[in-house]
Amino acid sequence: MSLEQKLDRLLQHHQDLSDALASHTMADPADFARLSKEYSDLNEVAQAIRHLRKHQHDLKEAEALANDPTLESDLRDLAYQESQSLKETILSLEQQIQLLLLPKDADDDRSAILEIRAGTGGEEAGLFAADLLRMYQRYAALKGWRFELLSTADSGLGAIREASASISGKGVFARLKFESGVHRVQRVPQTEASGRIHTSAATVAVLPEVEDVDIQIDEKDLQIDVYRASGAGGQHVNTTDSAVRITHIPTGVVVTQQDERSQHKNKAKAMKILRARLYEAERLRQDSERAASRKNQVGSGDRSERIRTYNFPQGRVSDHRINLTLYKIEQVLEGEALDELLDALISHDQAEKLAQAVG
Repeated sequence: MSLEQKLDRLLQHHQDLSDALASHTMADPADFARLSKEYSDLNEVAQAIRHLRKHQHDLKEAEALANDPTLESDLRDLAYQESQSLKETILSLEQQIQLLLLPKDADDDRSAILEIRAGTGGEEAGLFAADLLRMYQRYAALKGWRFELLSTADSGLGAIREASASISGKGVFARLKFESGVHRVQRVPQTEASGRIHTSAATVAVLPEVEDVDIQIDEKDLQIDVYRASGAGGQHVNTTDSAVRITHIPTGVVVTQQDERSQHKNKAKAMKILRARLYEAERLRQDSERAASRKNQVGSGDRSERIRTYNFPQGRVSDHRINLTLYKIEQVLEGEALDELLDALISHDQAEKLAQAVG
């Protein structure tokens, strides 16, 4: 089947879905919801195909006029110019449609769990981890996403050992999934008297947020311990056994939560993180089985992979996966220029997938 035939079939299927939804003959609400989602998912590509068809029709007419010997030369020239412009538009639409037809990551529309941990570099690594947390929080605010801090472990003076957050909104995971990996910073710490540049690092993990229906966890596989939280002296966290540690026995994954006064709330937050980690582990297991296709993608999601360097003396941010450098370090850390990096990463990933699809 040719690409043109596939596009015609897709358009017809989109129209059939529209007719079915308009008739309201389905008795099963689940079927109606499923077809509504399928119709919505096809809207963008169907609209692009309709635009393509219109411009292809206009191109035929323009070329016919440009080659009509009975017309005056000025009119033929105008028609020729119009045909050249239409060819460029058609090429752009064809590329757009090819990208829209690429297989989608099933988790792209999900919200995300963000985890940040200070790595090598001592206190400076903790300060950098705090910088990254603020960067993602500000970026989420610019996007209109909901940013909920789930837990933080401070190490003093504005530094953090680790933190986790829930970022809610449509397409959050699609935008942030390439942020997983090691982020490195090069700068002169405020405590460095000699002005020597230090290098430190923090690890970022972005996990798709999942619900109970997405991943089943057997209660028998969980070991749940409660204990007194280790907050500052005199605070409420020391007065009750409200902290929760959940161990998933089959995998050894451990999640602790102590930021809330309520043991129930801490357990709920811990379970949210546990589900996300177990789901992501299964995603990576499946991806490793497709290793041949993964080698061309911009990032494996491996937390040990060094992906980006933030160099303060030179004012630059360099993403090592796509060899992109921006001299906008302050704007990136404010969240304002982060889209420039993310757009380039997404475009690179799409180009690689497209090359594989046509190859």
